[in-house]
This record gives sequence, structure tokens and C-alpha cells, in this order.
Amino acid sequence: MSKVIFVTGAGRGLGTDIARQALDAGHQVVATARNPQKVIDALGGEQHNLLATSLDITSPDAARAAVEAATEKFDGIDVLINNAATLQAGYFEEISDAQMRAQIETNLFGPMNVTRAVLPVMRSQRAGHVVTISSIAGLVGQEFCVAYAASKFGVEGWMESLHFDLEPFGIRTTIVEPGFFRTELLVDASTSWAELSLDDYAERTAETKKVWQSMNGQQAGDPVKLADALLKVIDLDQPPLRFVAGDDAIPTAEGKGKEIADQASASRALGTGLSHDDAA
Repeated sequence: MSKVIFVTGAGRGLGTDIARQALDAGHQVVATARNPQKVIDALGGEQHNLLATSLDITSPDAARAAVEAATEKFDGIDVLINNAATLQAGYFEEISDAQMRAQIETNLFGPMNVTRAVLPVMRSQRAGHVVTISSIAGLVGQEFCVAYAASKFGVEGWMESLHFDLEPFGIRTTIVEPGFFRTELLVDASTSWAELSLDDYAERTAETKKVWQSMNGQQAGDPVKLADALLKVIDLDQPPLRFVAGDDAIPTAEGKGKEIADQASASRALGTGLSHDDAA
């Protein structure tokens, strides 16, 4: 069944692949980016079932305007895919306060802005599906990834809790946790490196930055296959609350679950019997 799918960050990378696959599958697509002409060029020109519109996800006003344009053309929005994101890479002490705030502003408050604009439409329909692209870095902390992981851990908590808010209205939620895919996250337009420099980190920073730069375009995951898998997820009658994607991501997520369970078990002796009633 054809759906109206609203995709952020559709000017390149995974967003373009999602939009292209959705169009090919017969869906109506609202493909957004700061520069909508980049979307049109990336998708091969104007199409009757495509609306390319401007959106800076950090602007609530821009989010509302994009949603208004979408509903004017297609009358509703069935699926929101929060895809747009950036990466602030580096060690915590070398990432400036401004960089850390920018990371949270884009990767956490950005999807919140767009979702807040879309939800009145979905509530009026009493149906919809909010999909937010997180990362395996939203489950597992990684070296050189402190700002990005902080933003994605935030996405995880927000989306997991949002499920309870929206379920009574027939609105589904899904968190997507990809591993390493060739999504262009490591290109210069998406990645910023730590602005500060401390001698204690200098050697590690230089080595790690070189490794990360060499990974661009070499990641094992195929973004076209990921886009196809996402379309299958949104077609499900009961989509999952969490979709872990990638041959690397699934065992990592399984390992994290076991690690937390083991840590909870190890905490039992000191962590139980702490309620007020027990103390009394």
C-alpha cells in the first residue's frame, strides 16, 4: 500500500537511498534537505510523487513549514524517518563546548523538532509511524565518539519513552540502530573534528583520526540494502520498537544486553534491599 513518507537528510547518503527506494516502491515521498535542489538532482529530477522541500532540522519554524508543505501536497504523513545527523569526532576534552552543544542540537533536538511538527498530523489521523535513525553508538560507547554517542544515547531514551506517549493514538515508533554503513557520515559535510588540542591526546588523536578518515567509503554495510530493509520494516503491521541493522551491529547489541544483565547480577548483593521499607 502506498504511503506518504517524510525523510530528513535526503540530499545525500542514506537519506537519498531511502527516498529513491521509496519512490521506486510507489510511495509518495517528502524528501527534505537544507538545499532541496540537491535532493532533486540526487533523485534524477522532478517526479509526480516527490516533494523536495527545504528543512534545517535545528529550526522548529522550518520543521513546521516543511510539514505544512507536505500536507498541502499529499494531505497527510504516514511515516516520518528522522535520518539527518552529523558527527563531532574526538576525545571529550578536545571537543569544545560549542561543538558538544551543536552535536546535541542536531542529532537529538533536530529529530525532536521535526517529530513535534509531524505529530499533530499523525494524531489527527490516529495513525502513523515515527522512525528515528540512531546508531549502534546509541547502545555502546566507543572511543573518539563521546559527543556522537551522547547524542544517540539521548535519541534512544527519547524514542523508547515516546512509544508510551503515542501508542494510544495508533502511532508506532521504531529506533533504528545501524552498524557501519557507507552512509557518507564520515564525509567532510557531515563530520567535524575536535577543535581543541591537548598534548596528552595529540598522538592518539592523530592516529585515530587517520583511521577514521580511511574508513570513509570502506564500511561493510550497503546503504541501499539498509534502505530496502527499512521499507520492509515500515510495511509491517506491528513494526518493532527497535531494529538493529548490520552484521556488525547485531552481535554488538547482543553483547551489550548480556553485559548489562551480568552487571545487574553482579550488583545484586549491594544493590538490593535499599528501599525505605527495608531500611526501616
